Amino acid sequence: MTLKDFSCFLFLLLAGNVFAQVKISGTVTAASGEKLPFIQIINKTDGNKSQTDKNGNFVVNVSKAGNYELTFYSDNYAIFENSYAAPSENIQVSLEKINSLSEVTVQKQKEKIFALNKLRDVEETAIYAGKKSEVISVGQLTANKATNNTRQIFAQVVGLTINEGSDGGLQLSIGARGLDPNRTSNFNTRQNGYDISADVLGYPESYYVPPTEALDEIQVVRGAASLQYGTQFGGLVNFKLKSPSEKPISVVLRNTVGSYGLYTNFTSLSGSVGKFSYYAFSNYKKGDGFRPNSDFESKNFFANLNYQFTDKTSLHFDYTYFNYLAHQAGGLTDPMFYENPRQSNRARNWFKVDWNLFALRFNHKFTADANFSLQLFGLDASRKSVGFRPNRIEIGDAQGQARDLISGDFKNWGAEARYLQGYNLGRNKSTFLIGAKYYQSDNSGFQGPGSSRSDADFNLATTEFPYYKNQSDYKYPNMNIAVFWENIFRITQKFSVTPGFRFEKIRTEAEGYYRVIGLNFSETEVISDRTEYEDNIKDRNFVLFGIGLSYKPKNKLEFYGNVSQNYRSITFNDIRTAIPNQKIAPGISDEKGYTSDIGFRGQLTDKVTFDASVFGLYYDDKIGEYDIVESQIFKRIRDNIGTAVTYGFEMMIDWNLARTFFKNNENFVWNVFSNTAFTGSEYLKSYVPSNYDISVKGNEVEFVPLYNIKAGTGIGYKNFKTSLQLTYVSSQFTTANNDYSNQNSIGDGITGQIPSYYVADFSASYKWKMLKLEAGINNFTDNKYFTRRASGYPGPGIIPSDFRSFYTTLEIAF
Repeated sequence: MTLKDFSCFLFLLLAGNVFAQVKISGTVTAASGEKLPFIQIINKTDGNKSQTDKNGNFVVNVSKAGNYELTFYSDNYAIFENSYAAPSENIQVSLEKINSLSEVTVQKQKEKIFALNKLRDVEETAIYAGKKSEVISVGQLTANKATNNTRQIFAQVVGLTINEGSDGGLQLSIGARGLDPNRTSNFNTRQNGYDISADVLGYPESYYVPPTEALDEIQVVRGAASLQYGTQFGGLVNFKLKSPSEKPISVVLRNTVGSYGLYTNFTSLSGSVGKFSYYAFSNYKKGDGFRPNSDFESKNFFANLNYQFTDKTSLHFDYTYFNYLAHQAGGLTDPMFYENPRQSNRARNWFKVDWNLFALRFNHKFTADANFSLQLFGLDASRKSVGFRPNRIEIGDAQGQARDLISGDFKNWGAEARYLQGYNLGRNKSTFLIGAKYYQSDNSGFQGPGSSRSDADFNLATTEFPYYKNQSDYKYPNMNIAVFWENIFRITQKFSVTPGFRFEKIRTEAEGYYRVIGLNFSETEVISDRTEYEDNIKDRNFVLFGIGLSYKPKNKLEFYGNVSQNYRSITFNDIRTAIPNQKIAPGISDEKGYTSDIGFRGQLTDKVTFDASVFGLYYDDKIGEYDIVESQIFKRIRDNIGTAVTYGFEMMIDWNLARTFFKNNENFVWNVFSNTAFTGSEYLKSYVPSNYDISVKGNEVEFVPLYNIKAGTGIGYKNFKTSLQLTYVSSQFTTANNDYSNQNSIGDGITGQIPSYYVADFSASYKWKMLKLEAGINNFTDNKYFTRRASGYPGPGIIPSDFRSFYTTLEIAF
């Protein structure tokens, strides 16, 4: 069959099935008889969603005649569930208004909806069938939201490794399955569905993360997300912000104080008036950090404006502003850490971020089963750093010395269009998705001498230090065109197959120069000075394929499996060093491989939720680092070091003890959870040049702890809720060399293991009318540990994690 013939067949197939729908229709009203607009409806039988129109009318399309369980819900109304026969017309549904509920009762209602509302096979214009996905319902968490405490927020996402800092949660650094956690650079990171990282092709690090207090949920889709969201091995992390209130105006004020001078303010304003709705927040943070020279201050603003033209057509606009300045205390050697992890010998290191994000989204439903979305997004941002960063960490910093200044400007924009069509294939309903993305960036960056002062001066000091060794100036015009397709073929009501592909055209370019200055041994005299110009262009086209399988033997239980190709483009951070002790190997190239998951997930009655799976990640041409010493100078080489594989078992289980042992007490909630990952890894091949006398073959992959365990419990009665969480992570290597530690002063603190550690957190909250008080203790056992050995910022060296800290939040909502 030719492509033309196939296209005609597909068109006729879709056209012939769009109108062959069985419907359940009716009206939703309040007990007073008032018709209720925009009430959410979930079909529990097939998982599809819909809502009432502005007049309270609804139509639920189903694939065939039969009985269907429908759930109706909205804020301020009790959930209503009932079974209806299809086809049916003129159904009358009445919802009961609720004015005063305890925190526990509200949580139970949200738990019931969340159980229905997790990432289903089809969500708006996206397909998740057969993929390993996890959703964090932020509103149900009792945690330190003011500082985005990653351990607590991501507690029920399995296998994550976390770089913890003391910056009040200004940045998110998570990895998984052997992927470097630094600034979440191995995940495609999005907010409300659009990219928020500096440059998804050239610099995919996330300097901005939305405040947890503004989030509705966090969606995590593992490596199989590569077909729809891009080629990163980690997959997708999407931060979904809160929706506008149904009232004309709703205000939330949150003020937090905590240890080490912490103060945060979060203020949100939202509402709906006719077809127009809005949500906006401002977030201010400042703190001193638990070490000297680690103070920070940030300002964050967000506005979301929405207009519902008709029941089928809507337009949404987002604007995000984020700015922060952070003092960086620098890294420590191993002896310095074990002597006093609070110390700092870097008083002149600073980091600054300015972020402006724009997004415009258009949604249209052609029919109940045909959705279209178009999203335009753009970024105008910069990151600047200045500091004294020698690889001999124990050397003190003194005013009068040059500092290394690095500045990057990011200007990029893109457009992503998606069309999703449901259709009947035989007696079962299948789903077709096609989309395309265009992405263009025009970024630039320079490196040179920073001033000899101690303040946050981000201006070049070439007059003061004309022969500073690290100088460069580059432009990075990158371009990406992608087309992707996936289709859920429902072979039976219980079994589906979802194949897909993604075509990528990537063009990356580095145009500029770097200055090579040679000094004598004492670094007092210039013996050579030349400027090297380059215009490095990499243009490539490729196709990724994947397939997912899903078998649902009964409602709320599913066996799933998938295998997808992955690809990671080399970034300009990979090929242009900004770190004095780092060297880039010539010929460094893109990475490629596969991700696969096989698992079993679901609910056992309404008491136990679980997801157990095994995974494998095959990683060819893996970019990594190994350490050498040349002429008594420690160097870290960045290169394609080998072929690696990581594999393991991951399991998340949540047991609702209240429903098990206290069924009749609506004011009591008690659950326990266990989040466990056992991960193994090995380098199958080594590509390190033989002249270095180093081979990584047989070594473990860096950033892979064998055991990664989180467990906890949450107990609540009426308006009082508590949570307790324990975290244990076994030791992990930070380089492919598998160094345990460096006993010499050269590179001490930069290389070596991250030792195993455990940490415990406690949080509580109490609500009274429109007031809510939250408080907690993070790391209440006051463990001394670290999760990162930095080769550059904010080190180099060991970056200690926070000691015991306290926080208290007062919320006023009206």
